[in-house]
Amino acid sequence: MNQEVAQLACPTHHFSVQLSPTPRAARLARLLAVEQLRTWELVCVLDGAAHIVAELAANAVTHARLPGRDFRLVLYVAEGVLRIEVADARGDRRPQLGSGEGESGRGLILVEALADRWGVTAGPAPRKTVWAEIDLSPGRGNACSGHSGFNPKGTSERERNLTKPHPSSRRHSDG
Repeated sequence: MNQEVAQLACPTHHFSVQLSPTPRAARLARLLAVEQLRTWELVCVLDGAAHIVAELAANAVTHARLPGRDFRLVLYVAEGVLRIEVADARGDRRPQLGSGEGESGRGLILVEALADRWGVTAGPAPRKTVWAEIDLSPGRGNACSGHSGFNPKGTSERERNLTKPHPSSRRHSDG
């Protein structure tokens, strides 16, 4: 029997985990996302995606926490887009983009800067899902295109290098 298998230009991947609504779980969400993106060889979007996951998970455990109700982190890649979703049990509380001057809402400013698109989807009740998407197009320099380096919204290579720690400042362990 002759079977043909369609090859996708950029493979489809899916990752999902349910976590308790605690600050420790928000940190774990970021760590799990980083490891999953490394496994998928999407290191070029690693920093931006890690920041997005950190902000969305922190919002879920800070502003949308209900005792006994977990939040869910979902990552998937399809059709050249990385989609990050964080679903929580507070559909009645919609995230608000802050002005940058208040006590809250600044994290969503970061999400808006790093993501190509983001938004909120209601349901199923009582849940809501806050999502963000990062395009993996060749112009963005990603693992699918063979280029390296994630360039969030026009940041120059020099500016990105200024934010990286100097190799001599890294901690080394001898054992």
